[in-house]
Amino acid sequence: MMLAQDIHIRDPFILPENGVYYLYGTRASHFGMNTGGFDVYTSRDLIHWSEPKEIFDSSKFDLNRGVNWAPEVHAYQGSYYLFATFTQKNSDNRGTFILKSDAPDGQFLPHSDGSITPNDWFALDGTFYVENGVPYMVFCHEHVQILNGTVEAVRLTDDLKQPASDPFRGSDAYEVPFIAGERYVTDGPFLHRHENGALSLIWSTGVQGKYAQCRALSDNGSITGHWTQQPHLFTEDGGHGMIFQTFDGGWMLTLHRPNRQPDERPAFLPLSEVGSVLSVQ
Repeated sequence: MMLAQDIHIRDPFILPENGVYYLYGTRASHFGMNTGGFDVYTSRDLIHWSEPKEIFDSSKFDLNRGVNWAPEVHAYQGSYYLFATFTQKNSDNRGTFILKSDAPDGQFLPHSDGSITPNDWFALDGTFYVENGVPYMVFCHEHVQILNGTVEAVRLTDDLKQPASDPFRGSDAYEVPFIAGERYVTDGPFLHRHENGALSLIWSTGVQGKYAQCRALSDNGSITGHWTQQPHLFTEDGGHGMIFQTFDGGWMLTLHRPNRQPDERPAFLPLSEVGSVLSVQ
């Protein structure tokens, strides 16, 4: 068995399923470059964890050319879909692909018809979201290409194989004036539906020189709403997080901290939710 401080990953993602917490993440060695795929760790208490089990060998599918980043696994229509960022086959551009398995710890196989994000974009960190039965992928258009990183969304076909719309702007990540030539990092989006129906988007960037977990709120409870930045959730050099509900009904934020190699580890922070306000306890 392992403890969280023994698990060297970035971008942690938890799938709670049938009394088991499944933990996925980017293999942090070499920052997820040419690392050969993804693993899963399992736990029943968020304290004691299994040894890693490989769930995707990217070298078998010509997807170990560059980045293997930010795996997320979502249950949808009786199957499990893994969203992850890979380097494109015919360029250095990054994009999010979708894989599929019959089990959360099973062997995943390529599912989407290549990248869901536009082939000529540097894009990353796709996350899955369903609203009124319509599947979407929310992702980031990277600062390395457009300087001021943005959060974008694209509707998916029902079988999750292809985009069903052009990307549309989900949220500008910054409310400060954009300074020409400066880079504004945006990554790790994740959507959280509050118990009162409100919709939050969490995302990460640097705040005063430290990696931070930020939050925006939709004005109409929809992915198509106007997003307003809210007080930061966490500013102590941790981010690329997501929110999940524990088996006892509480809410938890997981993120990696600190944001430096080789010290990244998953952290689990209890959340307080009051109406549409989230705060780390």
